[in-house]
Amino acid sequence: MSFPQKVKSTLWAIVDNMACNTACFVKKPKKDFTRNRKLGFAQLIRFFLSMESGCINHELLKYFYFLPDEIPSASSFIQQRAKLLPEAFRHVLTQFNLRFPAKGLWGKYSLIAVDGCEFNIARNPGDPSTFHPTSGRSKRGFNSLHTISLYDLLSKRFLDVVLQPGKLKNEFHAICQLIDRYIYGGFPIFVADRGFSSYNVFAHAIEKGCFFAIRTKDINIKRLLAADSLTDRMDGWTEVILSRSRARKKMQHPESAPLYRYICKTVPFDFISDNSPEYHMRLRVVRFQIAEGVFENILTNLPSDEFSLEEIKRLYYLRWGQETSFRDLKHTIGTANFHSKSPEYIEFEILSRMTLYNFCTIITMEVPIEKRTEKWEYQVNLSMAIKICFAFLSDHVGPGSVNDLISRYILPIRPERTYARQLRFQAPASFAYRFI
Repeated sequence: MSFPQKVKSTLWAIVDNMACNTACFVKKPKKDFTRNRKLGFAQLIRFFLSMESGCINHELLKYFYFLPDEIPSASSFIQQRAKLLPEAFRHVLTQFNLRFPAKGLWGKYSLIAVDGCEFNIARNPGDPSTFHPTSGRSKRGFNSLHTISLYDLLSKRFLDVVLQPGKLKNEFHAICQLIDRYIYGGFPIFVADRGFSSYNVFAHAIEKGCFFAIRTKDINIKRLLAADSLTDRMDGWTEVILSRSRARKKMQHPESAPLYRYICKTVPFDFISDNSPEYHMRLRVVRFQIAEGVFENILTNLPSDEFSLEEIKRLYYLRWGQETSFRDLKHTIGTANFHSKSPEYIEFEILSRMTLYNFCTIITMEVPIEKRTEKWEYQVNLSMAIKICFAFLSDHVGPGSVNDLISRYILPIRPERTYARQLRFQAPASFAYRFI
């Protein structure tokens, strides 16, 4: 059996095993999916994983090979979809990742990026949790969902995700959830931008036995170190004592007042209670220059004997791989083209597309790339590879042709090439006008 066929068979086997015991994945365990339908439990999950960006009717036509007697109606799909829980698609994503363990850094560490991504959904002013009123981005206002996901930078796959209404997003709470339910073992290093810099986040990683490298602002480093200014290059450890009480803390530790940090009662911190009024934390502060007059600050707990300042700088640079993964997830795979207005069902599609993205990258990472010139190293054209893997999953390409087709589309790696980031408002694709 070829490797692509093994990956595909593993994915379908997970779905078939779920169909044998659907109780954890449906809203009414003793009733839902108990009768034979054209779209049974396994067929429905497979259909979600195979859907592209066309309308529902066209997707059903393609999935059932245009056979008139086999094609269910769009109405039946909507009724069957309403029986599912998001846990069904989260289970597929998790189990599929566990069947193909990722290769770690030095065979020991996993490099996990954490970042947020916004998805614009169908306009609905009646939903205050997702609706943004008139602004510079849209004169009529818009609705959005915010996702915070874990992404393995070395194996190029999504591991987990939290969805939040766009108006109620809380990235600090989301990353703590993701860290707490991380199950992939090893020694993960959570790499995140400055929007995730929080004592509570650091504490969750420390209590989980994980590592982190999170960028933070100059002002936060100055407060942490009680310093008026920062040097151009720093690499040192500091100890912090956290408490929700000011006076008592200063009396108990008058000699360590610069290390004392007061946590306001309105600021979440999950490891201070009446029984444990203090929390001791040891942090490593790293500062380096990335351009003329531009510096980055990293707070981490990575050991100094294994990770030098330059190594931490390189690890944080790799975080950009998650930004490019969002582009492929949204546009190459077509996650931005939803088939529902409901946030609940949109979550189904996002989880399904993440599984599909992983399906493509697991296959692609095993394709050997021939070096064509001495000047450049080459990599797979992921956009083309995703299209080929998508066709293979839908039985339009045989397993023996997958590797050969993917290896034909390669690109040179140009590590020094950079582009200015362009932020544009993009409206969701209308249900009435879909590219097919």
